[in-house]
Amino acid sequence: MSIGEGMDTGYVTARGKGFPTIRQFTVFLENRVGQLMEVIRRFEGSKVRIVALSINDATECAFVRFLLSHPEQGREILERAGLAIIESELIGVELPQTNQPLLEVCTALLQAEVNIVQAYPLLIRPHGQPAVALMVDNLDMAMSTLNAKGFSMIHEADLADED
Repeated sequence: MSIGEGMDTGYVTARGKGFPTIRQFTVFLENRVGQLMEVIRRFEGSKVRIVALSINDATECAFVRFLLSHPEQGREILERAGLAIIESELIGVELPQTNQPLLEVCTALLQAEVNIVQAYPLLIRPHGQPAVALMVDNLDMAMSTLNAKGFSMIHEADLADED
């Protein structure tokens, strides 16, 4: 028997959970004309596409949140630009084809006592369905609840171009 063989360490890595999370990049920009365009232009000529965008404006700065088709390459581009960024994990949920799809998602999360912190729509339809990106206060509970209720989740790979 080799060292460690047959032993369960009990460790789980953040990326090793197998959950279909998607990465959000938050960029802090000076609140000046043209700053957003400068950041968006940095992706020009790369395979990185912005698949969701949210902007929160304040007096002195703006917080721009991106979901990117190729997050690893996108992070490199943002870091090379010297931008202050924060990386967070969100869940992507396909909206069911019902009269009130957001109500169904919110109801499922409320029943599990999961709070939605941020939400915004995806600019693309990964499987031909509308979808939203959600930042929640309990990622594990939200994922297991939505999966148990039959919602389809979006993986980062679903955001990449279908070349």
